[in-house]
Amino acid sequence: MSATIITVTSGKGGVGKTTTTAAFGAALALQGHRVCVVDFDMGLRNLDLVMGVEKRVVYDFLHVAHGTANLSQALVRDKRVPNLQLLATSQTTDKEALTPEAIDHVMNLLAPAFDYILCDSPAGIEHGAMMALHHADHAIVVCNPEVTSVRDADRIMGYIAARSRRAQSGLTPVREHLVVTRYNEERVKRGEMLSLPAIQDILAMPLLGVVPESPTVLRASNAGRPVSLETGTEVGRAYRAAAMRFLAEIRHSPAMAGRVAQPAGFLSTLAETAQRGLLRCLFRHA
Repeated sequence: MSATIITVTSGKGGVGKTTTTAAFGAALALQGHRVCVVDFDMGLRNLDLVMGVEKRVVYDFLHVAHGTANLSQALVRDKRVPNLQLLATSQTTDKEALTPEAIDHVMNLLAPAFDYILCDSPAGIEHGAMMALHHADHAIVVCNPEVTSVRDADRIMGYIAARSRRAQSGLTPVREHLVVTRYNEERVKRGEMLSLPAIQDILAMPLLGVVPESPTVLRASNAGRPVSLETGTEVGRAYRAAAMRFLAEIRHSPAMAGRVAQPAGFLSTLAETAQRGLLRCLFRHA
């Protein structure tokens, strides 16, 4: 049986893709699934740091692609969650070295060994991001509640629809899921952040999770610990709930895929927003 491939992407950098990849991967692995997280940010890898395994990386994606190391040598197992593994990318090689042939080869090696493969994409629409999106069955689009982040997420959705292997082969489309990070209800009420209804009105994709703004994320990243392992925190609970919601969703038929329950506690006080009409105009005419 082949793995389900999930690409974690965004239009804008710094929104929490790598944090989300590590946290979501760990949360899926905690449910007993075999999970591999793969860093696609050639030359700027950080997933190994967030996972706390940087000192254990010897071989990387390109070593496997070029046959200078086998897959078992390059995979790094998480000591806290045994069925979670990392495949790092190169810190020194140019992004153009990540060719479609190299990705096909490595994905074909990974697919039989795992239930889920999470691809941590570079930001934007450059070469590495397109390579990370190519094999996606699902795309988790990460954005912050700010206009530039949401606008860039809107743009990346167009590339998902047109550039993926599924789109080019005439298969069922990549299923998109939205994760909003660094969300703060009080700042929304003060007009400093976009509300969830405003974000969803623009992006029109199922909301998978809402991650609150919290210093826990920085502390966990600095400690090399996926934040979903922080069991007593709102952030940890948010990522674990998103993973459970994802697993529940994919058990249903494709016709039910868009009917995703909203995260409790975030939408109840945000039913109305004066921002909608203005933002719709901004994005439709940009």
